[in-house]
Amino acid sequence: MADVEEFVESAGLYFERLGLSRTAGRVMGCLLAGTGEADDAPGLCERLGVAKSSMSVALQQLERGGLVERYRPPRARRDHYRLTDDVFGRAFRAKMTEFAAFAALAEQGLEAVGGHPAARARLERMRDMYAFMAREFPRLLDRWDAEQAGAAPSQ
Repeated sequence: MADVEEFVESAGLYFERLGLSRTAGRVMGCLLAGTGEADDAPGLCERLGVAKSSMSVALQQLERGGLVERYRPPRARRDHYRLTDDVFGRAFRAKMTEFAAFAALAEQGLEAVGGHPAARARLERMRDMYAFMAREFPRLLDRWDAEQAGAAPSQ
């Protein structure tokens, strides 16, 4: 069990670096390493040793981000939480909107620096990289979806 607890803590740190709260990251770790049974908020609080208010904020963050879903099992008194289907594909697709924001930031920078060659080169590279990612990443995810479905990926 110590290995699972260590994984949960590592997940908390990892997802925190990606912009989630550490508690939300630890919840992700619990759900990833769990038995497949969904958890309710009090159970997650107990397992992680966090306050109900912290858990509530973390679960709202995860639910808003499309990483977990809330549902109520038959005859249950409380809502339960589980990872959404294709949780990571959905998360990556949601992050793709940031590619356009980075490209727009690079364009703003290009306007700001004028003709300064070194700054222009850096900003053009930034713009071009994010344009490339915006163009290619959806294809990569489509190939992933096809591979997971057992179909031959399209090129």
